Amino acid sequence: MCSISSTRRFLLWIVILSSVAVTGSGAQSNGAGRWPVDKATHWYSSQPWLVGANFVPSTAINELEMWQADTFDIATIDRELGWAESLGMNTMRVFLHNLLWQEDSNSFLGRMDKFLRLADRHKIRVTFVLLDSVWDPYPKAGKQRDPKPHVHNSGWVQAPGADILKAPPRWDRELKPYVKGVLTRFANDRRVLMWDLMNEPDNENPPYKTQELPNKAALALELLQREWQWAREVNPAQPLTSGVWQGDWKNDGVLSATARFQLDNSDVITFHSYDPSEAVQRKTASLRRYGRPIICTEYMARPMGSTFQAILPLLKQERVGAYNWGFVSGRSQTIYPWDSWEKTYTGAPAVWFHDIFHNDGRPYDPAEVSLIKRLAGQQK
Repeated sequence: MCSISSTRRFLLWIVILSSVAVTGSGAQSNGAGRWPVDKATHWYSSQPWLVGANFVPSTAINELEMWQADTFDIATIDRELGWAESLGMNTMRVFLHNLLWQEDSNSFLGRMDKFLRLADRHKIRVTFVLLDSVWDPYPKAGKQRDPKPHVHNSGWVQAPGADILKAPPRWDRELKPYVKGVLTRFANDRRVLMWDLMNEPDNENPPYKTQELPNKAALALELLQREWQWAREVNPAQPLTSGVWQGDWKNDGVLSATARFQLDNSDVITFHSYDPSEAVQRKTASLRRYGRPIICTEYMARPMGSTFQAILPLLKQERVGAYNWGFVSGRSQTIYPWDSWEKTYTGAPAVWFHDIFHNDGRPYDPAEVSLIKRLAGQQK
């Protein structure tokens, strides 16, 4: 057995400690690690200014109804993506669901490919969201319930939902094949822009608070850490991200455990803000310290001061990508505000909360449409 000199032993420890530092929060114990800053910067510099919306067709109440075979509405998707193209939008953020994989993985992948073909035809690249912690924690495949009249997002469902989230032994059996299967299928597909691994993991979800798991935030973070490891093992050509959405991000001392993990592991930094422009500017500035590209994957709630007129010029000036919430008014009913879960509405609000178009293609506000076209470079 050979011995190691003190000097060699010291150098060996330096190598080991450097390796630990590179792996960040431990999400990449296998496979590739987080993109270096220069790789992320080069990727972003090769993109146009990213502008789009969170997309679900007007005929779908949630991500299951959008994607299930019986309700996969190609004609509506094609028509509505055409309206996005007419605005100059070049990307859409689209939610998936693990139950679609469990039901029939091959058919689901086939429908994803059809969707991507349509999006590509309309010059739109897609950011897919794999898991989601918001709204109904008990999703069920099959026919989805009808919307509750005048209630915001009354049928949206979480992925994976409480039953799987509370049972970590099920994650490897039921979620790992889904995450790795979808990523592997589209790992080198230029039509896919990014992978958003989990939407708002630690959302307390007030309308469903009594149905949520008491330790949901801790479990969701553990699942996100596991999911990140699975994704790094696939090592897709597209960046991985998960957006911060609450609290203060100005320094490490004020970050929640979830936000810290998201910011320490995302290739590209993403965030949500439904605040007026001053707050959005502060939040953007607080994220610049990471030296990575920044994309806002949710904004625009008119009554809260988060309007196209207030936010979109700011995001373009800062070269921050921009995805507003909502596109066409429909079964998701997001023209109604969040307080419609507590307050009774009997008709459309005077000021729409989200969405850009009526389902016949008429804009809610022609001035907004003109602004989006101008900023997206489609109109002088």
